[in-house]
Amino acid sequence: MAISHPARAQRRVWDGRADSWDEVAESSLTAVVEAVLRAAHPRPGTTAVDLGSGSGQLSLPLARAGLEVTAVDVSPKMIDHLQERARRERIEGVTTVVAAVEGFRLPEGSVDLVVSNYALHHLRDRDKREVVAAAARWLRPGGRLVVGDMMFGRGSASHDRTVIKGKLVVLLRRGPAGWWRVMKNVVKFGLRIGERPVPMERWTRYFEEAGLTAVSGSRVVAEAAVVLGVKPQD
Repeated sequence: MAISHPARAQRRVWDGRADSWDEVAESSLTAVVEAVLRAAHPRPGTTAVDLGSGSGQLSLPLARAGLEVTAVDVSPKMIDHLQERARRERIEGVTTVVAAVEGFRLPEGSVDLVVSNYALHHLRDRDKREVVAAAARWLRPGGRLVVGDMMFGRGSASHDRTVIKGKLVVLLRRGPAGWWRVMKNVVKFGLRIGERPVPMERWTRYFEEAGLTAVSGSRVVAEAAVVLGVKPQD
């Protein structure tokens, strides 16, 4: 499957992070992962898709719970790590796909659950909206879409300013190395390069535009939230 230039760039980034990602994810994303899993209400025997699966922080617990999971990630090395973890832990029920999230396709009404954690903020805003719309089409009636992610804006709201200030304080305390990170992040944030978070309210709007119901958003930590939507019953 051909991938776009932005997706090729993301593949290079995440291939480079793959060897250390398990440690990073387990130390900083545990609360968000747990919140996504709670909102997903996994049921044994149902089918799920994990968009931007990384090394399996969501895919493996869902498979342990008895779901058939398709794990999708742009990074072959991340998928290798996921497969190795599944073998090591003797977890069955996980199918892996190396693909850009924004280019992945499934038949309509073919899955019961779509999840994603800390992956979609890398997408351009129009791709975020399109991925949500596509996921809504893939769901069977009563199915759930759950997105956990970095969710804040560019400083227009007080919450945004609190999150941004907190990130700056942490980096500045690291001395010269942190100061350099601040300068790089200011440029990247200003130009929306690499990370493109949007507020939780924008995500809920995307869900509603896609025709999902019972849409709700909840903050987990200062920078992150989880948004849930349900495919209406026929």
